[in-house]
Amino acid sequence: MITVSRIKDLRAAIQQQKQARKRVAFVPTMGNLHAGHISLVKRAHEMADYVVTSIFVNPLQFGAHEDLDKYPRTLDADKAQLVNAGNHALYTPTATQIYPKGLEQHTKVIVPGITESHCGASRPGHFTGVSTVVNILFNLVQPDIALFGEKDYQQVAVIRKMVKDLGMPIQIETVATMREPSGLAMSSRNGYLSAAEKQTAAKIYKLLKDMASRIEKGARDYDSLILAGKATLADVGFEVDYLSIAQSDTLAPAKPEDSEITLLVAAKLGSTRLIDNISISLSTS
Repeated sequence: MITVSRIKDLRAAIQQQKQARKRVAFVPTMGNLHAGHISLVKRAHEMADYVVTSIFVNPLQFGAHEDLDKYPRTLDADKAQLVNAGNHALYTPTATQIYPKGLEQHTKVIVPGITESHCGASRPGHFTGVSTVVNILFNLVQPDIALFGEKDYQQVAVIRKMVKDLGMPIQIETVATMREPSGLAMSSRNGYLSAAEKQTAAKIYKLLKDMASRIEKGARDYDSLILAGKATLADVGFEVDYLSIAQSDTLAPAKPEDSEITLLVAAKLGSTRLIDNISISLSTS
């Protein structure tokens, strides 16, 4: 595996692969890699000839009171995992390289509509930071395929819309959420949780499964399900940001007649913000 931090070195490596007619897959990350990230790299291997992973803790997607400074940085361990997974190239730019004139003066990419609810409502500017940096990375890597985890469901929806709206010739693929044995969705932020908190955090997934089961069995009073779900989470110590039952494609509130449904949740346990989701398909017959 090669590791590059300069744009010209990245482009030279990619150009060599393109000239050899190799199919390039890209896995953008913020590092502190876990099995979920590695599953993306392994899936990328199945779909392409050359796999590029980036590690960049993007300051533009963190709010004023969020955890940019304490976000875990574990580059040596990350490199070892990527080597073991057969990753071909690791791109590790600095903020100055990505935003040479600073965050305020940099051109932003705004994806309207789908960014305004759920995490977008509670983290103003977050998805502008995501769409901007992914757009930059896509332009630098120029992949044929880019892979993302389904845990960040809204993020994937935002990126799909951006790629479609801007006519990018990039195939967006997702990989199912990797989970701890308890059901807790793997996340870099899980490292902030104590052992006891991790057990409590697993109750998010249990709640989503219970709600999904009720919907599959015919429950359609979504407002009541949401109110009950929020109360359940609050009772075990969560501060609920949102719990939503949404249309899978638009993320607008689901209607009883909708067949493709996604349940999304964000909640804080102590100082740690956790997200998760479940998608279900309902019979329309």
